[in-house]
Amino acid sequence: MSQALNNLLQLLNLEKLEECLFRGNSEHIGLPQVFGGQVIGQALSASRYTVPADRTVHSMHSYFLYPGDPEKPIIYDVDKLRDGRSFSTRRVKAIQNGRPIFYLTASYHGEAPGFQHQNPMPDIQGPENYVSEQELIKKYAHLLPQKFAESFTQEKAIEVRPVNVIDPINPKKTEPKQYLWIKATGELPKDQLMHQCLLGYASDWGFLTTALHPHGVSLLTPNFQVATIDHSIWFHRSFNMDEWLLFAIESPTASNTRGLVRGQIFNQQGTLVASAVQEGVMRYRDY
Repeated sequence: MSQALNNLLQLLNLEKLEECLFRGNSEHIGLPQVFGGQVIGQALSASRYTVPADRTVHSMHSYFLYPGDPEKPIIYDVDKLRDGRSFSTRRVKAIQNGRPIFYLTASYHGEAPGFQHQNPMPDIQGPENYVSEQELIKKYAHLLPQKFAESFTQEKAIEVRPVNVIDPINPKKTEPKQYLWIKATGELPKDQLMHQCLLGYASDWGFLTTALHPHGVSLLTPNFQVATIDHSIWFHRSFNMDEWLLFAIESPTASNTRGLVRGQIFNQQGTLVASAVQEGVMRYRDY
């Protein structure tokens, strides 16, 4: 297991303050605010401590209210909304500086037999045919702010290999689609809830930026703002984050300073394991 992955697992392993109240540290990855995937992963981690052991997340829906401070810890307050015969529902409030910065609602369900069907996996070459995002960014490191370059070129807990490579310094207009091969950089415990927390963390990376592709802008475009508003995931089947997963992303629309993206996540056997949808702000700042 890489040190970066070990650090991420520790980040997701929250401190219990009292019943249904937890504290998580923050990581600084070079962004001015807490990475949204961190808050998603930690909120899922907080709620997982409160559900029966035979249930895992089948869906989660979240809203980002304020940017988090990466220099300060976050408090997670879990509300047990329901424990039924088949489903459990939890609501998590993430608090920093005395106010909520994020809300998540998650529903849990056990395994049960039933109908099965799914969309086919896109015809994309395997991960061995692509270079990691970390290696790609090294080509531009000398053009980036030092803190940003150091953060984005260091060892990662989740390796990302993009199929469609976008030049962040001089982006060209292209179709609003992206395919990312993603995998944890080490072997993980056989704990499906932890794998779900890690996928929640990873699902925010490279997601909304797919909506930028038709417009010739990137996260590094001067005076340009990109920020997540809401994020939802549906977990369909069990999966392993220490095996390659294909995150197939498309952006069907952008309007009124907002972009919408949706993604399907497949394992290498072609099984659809999860789906995600996100909307976020994408606009030039007025200063």
